[in-house]
Amino acid sequence: MTATELRPAAPRVPSPRTQGVAIVTAAFGQNIILTTVTTFILVYLIQYAHISTGGIAVVTVIITVAKIVDAVSDPLVGSLIDRTRTRWGKLRPWVLFSAAPVAALTALLFAVPDTTETLKLVFFGVCYLLWGIAYSACDVPLWGLIGSAFGESAARAGVVSRVRAFGAISLGLVTLGMPLFALALSIAPATTSAGWSRAVLISAVVGISLYLLAFFFVRERPIADERTRLGFRQLFGTLFRNTPLLLVLLGSILGFGRFIVQAGGAVFAVIAYRNETYFTYIGAAIIAGLVIASFATPLLLRRTTGRTLAIVSSLVASALYLAMFLAGFQSLPVVMVFIFLTGLTLGVFFVVQATMIADAVDDVEQRTGVRNDGISFATLTFVSKLMTAMAVLVFGLFVVIAGYQEGVHITATMQQTVWVSITIVPAISCLVSAIPFVFYRLGGGRVGVRRAP
Repeated sequence: MTATELRPAAPRVPSPRTQGVAIVTAAFGQNIILTTVTTFILVYLIQYAHISTGGIAVVTVIITVAKIVDAVSDPLVGSLIDRTRTRWGKLRPWVLFSAAPVAALTALLFAVPDTTETLKLVFFGVCYLLWGIAYSACDVPLWGLIGSAFGESAARAGVVSRVRAFGAISLGLVTLGMPLFALALSIAPATTSAGWSRAVLISAVVGISLYLLAFFFVRERPIADERTRLGFRQLFGTLFRNTPLLLVLLGSILGFGRFIVQAGGAVFAVIAYRNETYFTYIGAAIIAGLVIASFATPLLLRRTTGRTLAIVSSLVASALYLAMFLAGFQSLPVVMVFIFLTGLTLGVFFVVQATMIADAVDDVEQRTGVRNDGISFATLTFVSKLMTAMAVLVFGLFVVIAGYQEGVHITATMQQTVWVSITIVPAISCLVSAIPFVFYRLGGGRVGVRRAP
């Protein structure tokens, strides 16, 4: 027997195609869980856990505090990931060990015990706080894997685009299908609390099972020196020296107005059309735009750079929001056309945002020798949460200025005030957000690599 025959076989590395399918499927499963919680938790608490109006005020405080803790925990989770050293790498262990807590806590959020309201609120508060931290621990490494496993920018952009597209599809399927699923599992003429608990438990198990494909079928880039454990000062120092990354984050935050339609669309539908179900049509238009743009953006990246697309998509979105304001809200089909078009610009932005961050991570590694996937992609999730929070805050302020509340007589002035919040504010926000991208440069002054046809 020769020495070659005695040497252990190298571990089999899945093909790039297999890894790409695994990442996209994992993100699809993760989005099932995220959409379920963010879309239906208040409906469940009000209608099925029977939380009072005063209790919902407490729930709002709990969610706000949890979001702050969640956002702050993202960079911490990212830095801990970058310091992790195992035979599986630094990202995959977090995918593996975060899965069970996320699934269990998701199910518990929709299984509030039938007890006093105080105990219900304590139960929900503890579970929601833990859920946010656990979800950060599963979200950050998944995005880090995309940057690590796919080193070539064109391949990475293709994966990001499919992740974004199927994320939008997951959003639509869960939004439309979860209430029907809960009704079917209620085993009663009407939907019950138990039906929701069963539906969410099954969805959480299915979603997290798909998510785990990222652990089993994706391989991250080897660490140059596996024995070296990066210090927190080195990690954060490298992060704050990564000017291209910081410019992407600044441009994203300034563009928070992109999220106002999603944040306030349901309330706007009530004020403008006196019918909350009209938001279904508005939401469908957004999702359609997101899906189409997510699939199309890699084709655009073959002809131009992410920087150019970020600038152009922001300027076009600003012009569309302004045109939508001038067109008015009286015709729902016209509004849906504009919402669809702004959804296209949002889909483009989502893809180039993630790819530009990944390119910045590659660039800083070349310049400093430090690769900090975890903390860099933690900033992506942090910024997304911050954009959502700012959109909700600004829309809420406009609702207060309008003087709207349940049961009040809706006036034309009230409608126009809210209309300004979802058109003029996003127009200004998108316009300003283009400015940081003008200064985006990778090491050596490159504005970005044009993709080969």
